[in-house]
Amino acid sequence: MTPYDPHRWTSHMLDIEGSMVREILSRVLASVIWSSVVVALVRYAPQTFGSLAIPSTAHAMVGTALGLLLVFRTNSSYDRFWEGRKLWGGITNECRNLARQTSVWLAVDPSLVNEVIGWIRIFPFATMQRLRNGKELGTTPHDVTETDFSRIAASINFPVAIARIITARLLAARDRGLIDGHQLVSLDQNVQLLVDYSGACDRIRTTPLPFAYAVHLRRALIAYCFTLPMALAKDYGWSAVPVTLVISYILFGIEEIGVEIEDPFGLTTNDLPIESFCAGIESTLNEMRDAS
Repeated sequence: MTPYDPHRWTSHMLDIEGSMVREILSRVLASVIWSSVVVALVRYAPQTFGSLAIPSTAHAMVGTALGLLLVFRTNSSYDRFWEGRKLWGGITNECRNLARQTSVWLAVDPSLVNEVIGWIRIFPFATMQRLRNGKELGTTPHDVTETDFSRIAASINFPVAIARIITARLLAARDRGLIDGHQLVSLDQNVQLLVDYSGACDRIRTTPLPFAYAVHLRRALIAYCFTLPMALAKDYGWSAVPVTLVISYILFGIEEIGVEIEDPFGLTTNDLPIESFCAGIESTLNEMRDAS
C-alpha cells in the first residue's frame, strides 16, 4: 500500500505509481485517437460522414445508467477491500490473545509456551502465502520441530494445518493438567476464530465479481467512450477531443480502481500491507515469548 498524506494534495497529485494511469493508458489513447478521426470526418466530409453524429441527449441518458453501474462496481470492490482489512485486524487480535493466554496459563512449561507461540507467529505468514498462492513457508523457525514444520509445508492449506497442531498441543497440555477444560475451551475459541478469519480471506480471494456483470460493464464503457465523440463532434468540433480524453480517463479509471481493490491481498501498491501486519504480529509475540 502506498502511504500518503490525505491533507496535502500536492504530495500525490502527480504520482503515477498506484494511480491506474499505466493500466488505462491504452484505452484512453484509443478513445482519443478515435475521437480525432470522428471529428475530422464530421468536420471535413459532412456530406459523407455527417451520419456519424448522434443525439447528445440520448448519449447523456446512457451515461446516467453507466454511472450507476460504476458506482455499484466501486462500492462492491471497496466493501471487499475493507472486509479484508477487518479480517486481518481480527487475525492480529486473535494471535495476540492466543499468545497472551498461552504465555500465562502454560508458564510452568516454557518450552511448550515457546512452541505454541512459534506456531501462532507462523500462522499470519502462512495465511499470507495461501492468499498469494505461495508454495513455501521459508526456513524452519527455531521454536518448532523440523518434522512438524516440514509436514505443514507439505500440506494443502497451511493455516488449517497450523491450527490443528496448535489445538493438539493445547489438548496435550490439558491432558497433563497444565490447564483445565474451561481454559482449553477459551484457547480453542481463539484458534477457531483464526481459522474463520483465514477462511473468510479465502472467500474474498476466490470469489470475483460475477462474470456477466464485469463483461456488461466493460462493454457499456467501451460503447459509451467510443460513441462520445459522435455526440460531441457536431457541436464542439475539435474541443470534443480533450473532452473525450477527460471523460474516458475518469470512467476507465473508476472501473480499473474497482478491479485493483477487488482482491486486496496481492502485491500491488493499492493492496493491503500484509507484510507489515505479519511483522507487527511477530514483534508482539516475540515480546510475549521473551517475557514469559
